[in-house]
Amino acid sequence: MKETLYIIDTFSLVFQVFHAVPAMTGPTGQPTNAIFGITRDILNIIKTHAPDYLIFAMDSSGPGTRKDLYPEYKANRSAMPEDLVPQIPHIMDVVRGFQVPVIECPGWEADDVFATIARLANEKGIETTIVTNDKDARQLINDAIRLYNIRKNQFMDSEAVQTDWGVRPDQVIDFQSLVGDSVDNIPGVPLVGPKKAQTLIEQFGTLEGVLANADKAKGPKLQQNLKEFADQARMSRELVTLNQSLDLNIDWEASRLTHPDRERLHQLFVDFGFRRFAEEMKKELSTGAPSEPVERVRETIDSKSAFETFLALLKEQDEFCVDLETTGLKPAEAEIVGWAISWEKHRGFYIPVEGPTGQSSLDPQYVLEHLKPILEDPEILITNQNIKYDMVVLMRVGVFLQGVSIDPMVASYLISAGERGHSLDKLSERYLQHTMIPISDLIGSGKQQKKMFEVDVDKVAEYAVEDAEIAWQLSRILQEELKHAGLWDLYWDLERPLISILAEMEFTGIKVDTTELKQQSQLLEKRLMTLIGEIHEMAGHEFNIASPLQLRTVLFEELNLPVFKKTKTGPSTDQSVLEKLAPLHALPAKITEHRHLSKLKSTYLDALPDLVNPETGRIHASFNQVVAATGRLSSSDPNLQNIPVRTEEGRQIRKAFIPQDESWRLLCADYSQIELRVLAHLSQDVALSQAFREGADIHTAVASDIYSVPHDQVDSNMRRTAKAVNFGVIYGQSPFGLSEAIGIPQSEAAGFIEDYFARYQGVREFLDQILEDCAKQNYVTTICGRKREIQGVRGGVQKQLNMPERTAINTVIQGSAADLIKQAMLNVSDRIKQEQHPGRMLMQIHDELVFEVPLTALDTLGLIVREEMESAMNLEVPLIVDMSSGLNWLEQNPLEIAHS
Repeated sequence: MKETLYIIDTFSLVFQVFHAVPAMTGPTGQPTNAIFGITRDILNIIKTHAPDYLIFAMDSSGPGTRKDLYPEYKANRSAMPEDLVPQIPHIMDVVRGFQVPVIECPGWEADDVFATIARLANEKGIETTIVTNDKDARQLINDAIRLYNIRKNQFMDSEAVQTDWGVRPDQVIDFQSLVGDSVDNIPGVPLVGPKKAQTLIEQFGTLEGVLANADKAKGPKLQQNLKEFADQARMSRELVTLNQSLDLNIDWEASRLTHPDRERLHQLFVDFGFRRFAEEMKKELSTGAPSEPVERVRETIDSKSAFETFLALLKEQDEFCVDLETTGLKPAEAEIVGWAISWEKHRGFYIPVEGPTGQSSLDPQYVLEHLKPILEDPEILITNQNIKYDMVVLMRVGVFLQGVSIDPMVASYLISAGERGHSLDKLSERYLQHTMIPISDLIGSGKQQKKMFEVDVDKVAEYAVEDAEIAWQLSRILQEELKHAGLWDLYWDLERPLISILAEMEFTGIKVDTTELKQQSQLLEKRLMTLIGEIHEMAGHEFNIASPLQLRTVLFEELNLPVFKKTKTGPSTDQSVLEKLAPLHALPAKITEHRHLSKLKSTYLDALPDLVNPETGRIHASFNQVVAATGRLSSSDPNLQNIPVRTEEGRQIRKAFIPQDESWRLLCADYSQIELRVLAHLSQDVALSQAFREGADIHTAVASDIYSVPHDQVDSNMRRTAKAVNFGVIYGQSPFGLSEAIGIPQSEAAGFIEDYFARYQGVREFLDQILEDCAKQNYVTTICGRKREIQGVRGGVQKQLNMPERTAINTVIQGSAADLIKQAMLNVSDRIKQEQHPGRMLMQIHDELVFEVPLTALDTLGLIVREEMESAMNLEVPLIVDMSSGLNWLEQNPLEIAHS
């Protein structure tokens, strides 16, 4: 068997992992995602492919030989990303730690280096795999040399080149000479793309054959270009041809893959915060050998005797993971198919309670009866990924899980709030370097997709136990990560108990009047038809108003309205453009109205009835803890936060949300100006805090200050401007943004902002301090210690804030408000339980909590809610809650409950 060599195109891989791995920071705040990615890839190559030799090929510093030939070579390349630059030396430290040689050659690129090494290896009878995405490397492919795309886990041989480009590897140079390469700024021949180049080479054999037969090419323009740009094609050939004859002295024994410098790597991984990698190196240091492949122990409990034995083991545990396999993705409708339970690494149990005919399973009620007391014991801790889902499913069968422990998804979100990947698959890859079994392997996809209970029990058991034991492992790792990051109290005292509250809200749901929705839909349908007629009349003819192309013709060619913004395909007709055109002609406003009403109808009036659970008559929306990076909750199926309230038609949708019957009421409790109160508290600004303490209307108070008039002389326009400034400050709004928002000149907007900061100096100093701190440590924190990593914040006072700076300010203020509302939810929920009150929390929307309650208990619930919300945190300014109640979410009457 021939020996094997893997050559890594260093910077090709570095850029891949930098963009593929989400932003990460080490213990000192240094960026580490590219270092992590390279480490993971090296380990993957070593463990999965076990090459005999491993070499890193590097570009040399300086302009290089090709630049001498063609000064514009690679002129389009952008500068290396700022967060990647400091990672390069550390990447090389890791490579050296694996005792892998790095080879370069002055004046030449990594491509030439690996081309030469591959030739030399071939001469020694070594089979070579080049780890690169560089298409130039395709010219090297032969029976002994192939390419490897590590991201896609795909190898490329001669057949693959033929399939992709329609040419042989020995024709790649001629092919690229004609096509060129926009990435490296190699010109090629104009109008010759891959398909045309393939045809020409197939017809004439080589580049010189193509150029010699230019007159025989198809089309006069192509013939002209092949003649006119013949020398350019030949120069391109020189640029794309890799040098396989560099003077390299390869020490093959030094390139042979041996044991890494484990001690050095262990210390590096500790420094970078790569806990899992560090643990692996520590184990290998103690054993002196690489870790063995993972072998999972899975036991399927499908008889009463096996269940009794398992139950005895389970009762000895004070913490374990429970993962349910179910009939669907909607927890409020799903039935249990099986239980996966794990409390140790690489071992778990699966209890099937439903499966294909003829396969063993246990009676669902028998299993439930015996597990219920354990799951409801508050002294026993239960963990799982997205445990809220399992809690809602269990509530349907009368089990109310008490001891919620570590949910890796929520823990990961707290550790890396800016990342989107908190799924079990992604966490398994990130922390365990393990790829999970895809669900599609079990149930398939599309029309042939099976239900989980139709899949062989053994296959479900393998999948389910993997989920449970991986979630268990992650819970142990992330528990330590939370503590290390100083986020343990935030998780354990705020986010963890919130999981139970959100599960109860999802299980309860909110009743929806589908008849009301249908009536509103019919009314909007009539209004939309009328609008279409009015729009066509204004245009002077019928056209498809949903077609941007046809609308563009009407607005800019027929009506000659000014073009404010262009896209690749022509003048834009987006909402911002229509708003600017509205004062100039009535038609754009009609289009805006039609778009708004059409969206209301399709997104809410017609869609909400389909989301009503047929068993309960309620919508059971999902409340998400791990979506908004600021810490705010979001909702989905449906997105309740996005129900529009700025138009009458949008507000009317709320009329369909009702309590369980006419003897009940909805109670709404809305924090008054919570973010501005948080700003006053955090900034300690004297004037802003005083206004809140005196109970003044804050927008009137600010208007009075910036306009220098008494409060009673502030008119509605002044107040509107002050309100825009108040909220603009939270979002780091520029004078341009403010001028756009309230329709005033930019200079006037700049004056208002300057006057605001002159009057509220404490706010200015506080915002500057946020940015100064963030520039130093690359993260910001909220009132409860929630962290968000933010790169790109500049130190010092800035007149115009960039996006990272606006994000930093917004995160501190909005995130602190989110902390406060979550604490209020915990306090209200605890109080309702303590007093055994019949009221139920249904929804959290922005700064508002919505409850349903029997009319007879409305006042007592109002008192509980007001007291707990207004005392949720001890701020320097009072917290005020506006309360109302009614027979639906729209028609609410003020509820007068004394302030605490």
